[in-house]
Amino acid sequence: MLVGGVLLLIGCIMFIINAFKVSVVWGLGVILLAPVGLVFLFKNWRENKTSFLLQLAGLILVVGGALLGHPVATP
Repeated sequence: MLVGGVLLLIGCIMFIINAFKVSVVWGLGVILLAPVGLVFLFKNWRENKTSFLLQLAGLILVVGGALLGHPVATP
């Protein structure tokens, strides 16, 4: 799960940096409003494909680790 979390973090940071490279308005929109992030992703797919795939891989690892992990027994 740690690797998945790191991948998610790296992908998010890359995505935000790409948004700020286009303009400050896109960067702030991506940080503050989730729908703006989706619009930015689809509008600039080529530049953001890597960050999206990193986030997706990280999410799969985190969810998979949570679902397949052994529950901790409580006394």
